[in-house]
Amino acid sequence: MKLGLCLKLGLVTLVSVVMIGCASKPKHEADMEDMSGEGISGVGPYGTFTGSDLTPEEAEALRQQRVFYFTYDSSSLPPEDLRAIEAHAYYLVHHPHARVRIEGSTDSRGSREYNIALGERRAQAVARAMFLAGAQNDQVAIVSYGSEKPAVQGMNEEAWRYNRRAEIVYEAE
Repeated sequence: MKLGLCLKLGLVTLVSVVMIGCASKPKHEADMEDMSGEGISGVGPYGTFTGSDLTPEEAEALRQQRVFYFTYDSSSLPPEDLRAIEAHAYYLVHHPHARVRIEGSTDSRGSREYNIALGERRAQAVARAMFLAGAQNDQVAIVSYGSEKPAVQGMNEEAWRYNRRAEIVYEAE
């Protein structure tokens, strides 16, 4: 009798786990749902960050900004950069064959492993903002260079400031 009850409970648990697994969202949608964390601070879930209020002229002008800078040891995007990232996503939405690579970089402080991870988080922050604005997964690739490709040589705050960045590179337009 106890064995039958245990089997029934096990079966109910198994069915519940399978149903929960089937209801989960694709990876990038699940990542976008919690926008209060690292990456896009200050923007609520699915806020108004959609690209719908950009004119083509505004989007093209904003798309000239392709480098986004970060503060020390951070992968949070400054709010003032969101409109430019939105403009890149607007372009991708209207040009489905276009592809971008987002290259994350760091300054020279920190270990190689840490800098690679931080560069990746910076690239992912830009990618999440682009997904939120309508870009598709297959249009956006990320790569981290850590401190391997500095924009500016030097061991001072000025050089470090320019090396803490994520760059959008168009692979196909």
